[in-house]
Amino acid sequence: MNQKKQGEQEVNSFARLGDREGAPLYEVVKRHISESILMGQLTPGMVLPSENALAADFGVSVGTVRKALSALTTEGLLMRRRKTGTVVTGWAPLHNLSYFFQYFRLHGRDGSLVHSETVVIDYQTGQANADEAEKLQIAPQSSVIRLKRLRKIHDIPTMHEQLVLAADRLPDFPDAEDLPPLLYRFLLEKYGLRVAAVREQITACLATEEDLHLLALPSPHAVMVIDEVSFDQSAVPVILAHHRFSTDNYVYMNEIR
Repeated sequence: MNQKKQGEQEVNSFARLGDREGAPLYEVVKRHISESILMGQLTPGMVLPSENALAADFGVSVGTVRKALSALTTEGLLMRRRKTGTVVTGWAPLHNLSYFFQYFRLHGRDGSLVHSETVVIDYQTGQANADEAEKLQIAPQSSVIRLKRLRKIHDIPTMHEQLVLAADRLPDFPDAEDLPPLLYRFLLEKYGLRVAAVREQITACLATEEDLHLLALPSPHAVMVIDEVSFDQSAVPVILAHHRFSTDNYVYMNEIR
């Protein structure tokens, strides 16, 4: 199968967007294509279908597709070649701030992007405690959604995390079995919430019994811990997160510009 055909098959796997998306449609098209590149579904040298074909596949106008492709070309993910079309470059601006808050920030020790699998291991709804209410800027005992997830790289457990979200801001939030793995993209597309800033607190400590079990670590072992608050484009806190992970094989990479 040639690269053009492969590109068509990958892009055609996306659902039509229609009017249900909460964000500007060109931004949603851009996000779908960029994530397919950064997650390794669209590979270097692959030729994308024509603008008309992409527009038909996504269910949007050609102008919307053209605007998305132009932005991705400016950012370096795509390039235009005469007679060939739009080609995936293989160069990803991993630390470009437009992607920084959207993707898994564990990388190979050589700085390479790694792709993770997300497994939901617990899903609960309840009332916010005092600390959660203060950080999410909601009333005490407001309804919250608590997610516990395990992240795997090459089928090796590498990180586990607890996420807390304000339920009142997310009507019709899906159940555990329907929860998409790319949470930030889902928040943008369904609710128009774009994660625009993250405040982090990073520490290191000895692994707990839970860490040892979930991450399959020998005892004793050190883990890195990140507590963070993610804010949307209006500076409203939308996610509280507590991450715990091993850096035996991967490094946490953060760049501020």
